[in-house]
Amino acid sequence: MKFPDDLLWGSASADMQYEGGFGEGGRLPTTHDYITAGNHNTSRKLTYKMLNGNYGSASVRLGKDATFPEQAIPTLMPDEYYPSHQAVDFYHRYKEDIKLLADMGLNCMRFSICWSRVFPTGEEDTPNEEGIKFYENVVDECFKNGIQPLITICHDELPVALAEKYGGWLSRRTIDCYLKLCRVLFERLHKVKYWLTFNEVNLLTGYSRLGAKKDSLQNKYQCVHHIFLASSLAIKLGREIIPNAMFGAMFAMSPAYPETCNPEDIWAWVEQGRTNFFYSDVMIRGYYPSYQDFYFDENNICIDMEKDDAEIIGKYNLDYISFSCYRSTTASAGNKNYAESMLRNPYLEKTPWGWAIDPISLRFACTQAWDRYQVPVFIVENGLGFEDEPDENLYVQDDYRIKYLNDHFKEIKKAVEEDGVNILGYTMWGGIDLVSLSTGEMKKRYGWIYVDMDDMGNGTKNRIPKKSYYWMKDFLALKGGNLA
Repeated sequence: MKFPDDLLWGSASADMQYEGGFGEGGRLPTTHDYITAGNHNTSRKLTYKMLNGNYGSASVRLGKDATFPEQAIPTLMPDEYYPSHQAVDFYHRYKEDIKLLADMGLNCMRFSICWSRVFPTGEEDTPNEEGIKFYENVVDECFKNGIQPLITICHDELPVALAEKYGGWLSRRTIDCYLKLCRVLFERLHKVKYWLTFNEVNLLTGYSRLGAKKDSLQNKYQCVHHIFLASSLAIKLGREIIPNAMFGAMFAMSPAYPETCNPEDIWAWVEQGRTNFFYSDVMIRGYYPSYQDFYFDENNICIDMEKDDAEIIGKYNLDYISFSCYRSTTASAGNKNYAESMLRNPYLEKTPWGWAIDPISLRFACTQAWDRYQVPVFIVENGLGFEDEPDENLYVQDDYRIKYLNDHFKEIKKAVEEDGVNILGYTMWGGIDLVSLSTGEMKKRYGWIYVDMDDMGNGTKNRIPKKSYYWMKDFLALKGGNLA
């Protein structure tokens, strides 16, 4: 059960869940910085309302004199905890964290850029030097430890100023600001080979529209079109500055199965697949598919395109497809609720958070992507969120995570050897424990490495390897030879 020598194995994270350093080094707020903590019983809140939008509660607003692009910071609620502000403090602990990952034998680390750390409002003419220097230091530390960085340029969030002033991705002005960020990253981090232009593009249904005047299908797909265009223009720019780099984007891939063999359920499965693949179809094939044209007509959606948009999207496509795959879902004609569909497969065990544990779904996702596009595949998010219970020494015996990885890695092996999938690598989500995006809590842990911090940010933040850390270290040393 040995794996190819050239596969990349690593850890994955997002700045708002992992980095911290809010307000330090010239960093201004992003749209994510106003989302409170929660848990699997309590929803998170966005505690201020965009001046032009209809998101969250109105409990926090910009002051009357606050204008952008001046460095005005909206008021935060003093009785709320905002996890992104400190996250688990990679900002101050990046050397320690990278060394821990390298000591396992990992050779890849996926992380994302906090846009407002480099361009605090998004509209500055020159980057914030302290911000871009931080990422230079992280990249240098990775290479020093034999680790390839995999950088996500935009992981869901925006500088607040762009959301407030332009309605985020509803405006083409945001494309200009994004490309300015890309240019600085490509020029200053030119040693980096692997890039992702956007995270989970097919789920950018809320963050992408922050600041838009109306939450509508028209606005959603206009924002998505601008993201398609921004990605293609970023790839064009990146190929000019770093010719040997590879550019991808990341999609949420929760493979679906028809709930029954009823033809109506089969057709519901086909439609669910189209909904999911529309985004990668455009970004890899380079054009809007005919099934989406029909959807636009049916829903009175008219995308505002300029004369060169189609040519740009058609010419500058992704070099590889990357995706998250944590679970599978079911599709049925009688149930259009995606959240409920995750709970309807009686053949699968569930996590405490109701996510189906389905190793075969990872092979399914790899082969679906490869068969459809024939471009390399990169698994950039997969893992088990669980409520780890440390002993008195903060050591976690997470045999359940070892089993999860063992079973999923065997399916990756089958995808490579039996299905012929060209897989670039695998990065496990939250290799070092971080804040859960969906619930805003620390209790839902993913890592090989335990972080001493609770849901409200209390704790030493010390890093302690779990049992799975040592299992993974053996896996990497033996190139998969320890799989059961």
